[in-house]
Amino acid sequence: MSPSFEADFKRRYSALDKHLHLKGFRPKTIEAYARGVRRIAGHFEYRIDDLSAEQLTDYFAELLETHSWASVKLDLYGLKFYYEHVLRKPWEHVGLIKPPRGRHLPDIVTVDEVARLVRSTRVLSYRVLFFTLYSMGLRLGEGLGLTVADIDAARRR
Repeated sequence: MSPSFEADFKRRYSALDKHLHLKGFRPKTIEAYARGVRRIAGHFEYRIDDLSAEQLTDYFAELLETHSWASVKLDLYGLKFYYEHVLRKPWEHVGLIKPPRGRHLPDIVTVDEVARLVRSTRVLSYRVLFFTLYSMGLRLGEGLGLTVADIDAARRR
């Protein structure tokens, strides 16, 4: 590792921090992006200004063995931000990684579980809310947004 590469990186890392704050990112996002850039810089001995697609592919494949997809994505986004805003270079590795899309079904409460929930609830208005949500198949947000105008008394709906 050459001291000049480390010194250049420290200067650019300081600029990265400033850009992240000026763009209005949340503190956790700033820390995640900065951590990713530090991790990548450490791996490549602070020579990250001209990484090839092959180097990045190998790095992220290796990283995926020890970290979650979320960490890998944050490292990639941090590096992309570094290239675009600090180095002022276009990000050319658009389709570098693509995490798998997980599809999951929402939890469905059984009739017995709803009956137990309603029976254990002491406040009448909460019992009515739980019963209404379940019987109409509403999400919590939809149920909380119900108004008296949504009730059709004539047709009992």
